Amino acid sequence: MRAYRLEQFKTIDDLALHDEKTPKPGRREVLVRVRASSLNYRDLAILHGNYPMSCAPGHIPLSDGAGEVVELGDGAERFEVGSRVANTFFPRWFGGHFQLSAISEQYGSDSDGWLTEYKVVSEESLVAIPQHLSFEEAATLPCAAVTAWSALTGSRPITAGDTVLTQGSGGVSLFAVQLAKLLGARVIATTSTSEKMAKLKSLGADEVIDYTATPDWDKEVRRLTNGQGVDRVIEVGGSGTLLKSIKSCAIGGEVTLIGFLANASEAVDFMSLFMSGVTLRRIGVGSRDDFENMNRAIAQHKLRPVIDSVFPFMDAKGAWRHFDDRKHFGKVVIAH
Repeated sequence: MRAYRLEQFKTIDDLALHDEKTPKPGRREVLVRVRASSLNYRDLAILHGNYPMSCAPGHIPLSDGAGEVVELGDGAERFEVGSRVANTFFPRWFGGHFQLSAISEQYGSDSDGWLTEYKVVSEESLVAIPQHLSFEEAATLPCAAVTAWSALTGSRPITAGDTVLTQGSGGVSLFAVQLAKLLGARVIATTSTSEKMAKLKSLGADEVIDYTATPDWDKEVRRLTNGQGVDRVIEVGGSGTLLKSIKSCAIGGEVTLIGFLANASEAVDFMSLFMSGVTLRRIGVGSRDDFENMNRAIAQHKLRPVIDSVFPFMDAKGAWRHFDDRKHFGKVVIAH
């Protein structure tokens, strides 16, 4: 089989294609013929040495993949040969509270990921994919979609009539728009260009704010909500946007901490946070249960992920370069 390995964390030229022996599944494992994989911001952070968790060079990259089961190990019974599957982000987090020991098992940083033609995994670390989705569409789900779903459901699920604020047009944010509308929420989105504003509107965003033209977008969020603020903020910017996110939130609302895309930093003092009445909740993607619950909703509503472009397996470097240019709208996928 062929597989890519990221030999160093310097440039995309460190991504090397290898011919390797196709692995055999062990007990309660399955062999997956990988048909598609997708890129996430974490992959760029790993490549450029900015990922906040441990990484080791030499691994097969990418945390997201989808394919079909082609061989069963002894005792494997969750799937059949021919089953269409996608992986969970954390192979051992099946449900309930996150266990700290699972954090050291992340595809593409601590263990081999999905930029390969074949992969052996535990049957427990896979989910069935909705029948209306292609492999390319299903490969966009494990990280970004599950993260958005966890941010919207979690301990305080969004319900019809709530208002959700999303930031930008990255993978998590686009899924958050789609899933929030699926749940019956009103969506206010921020972005940087008129073209992206139109695309966000077409996805279902009720209001879109150009944050380049309106740098104090938190005040505009307040205006659009009659001074009340939003019930949930999908916070992907990090320190550069957190203060405005808190100011955009209603008393008793929630800011879900997901990403670190914004470079600037604004201090959040204790009294501002205390007086806001806002809850901060960090999102760590989600469990297998979360993934399966989301897939049921996706299947019921026939939701389709937004894909910017699909690159062939042999042009994986081209996919990374396109993604690194940060001009895409939707997921960048590699078809195997």
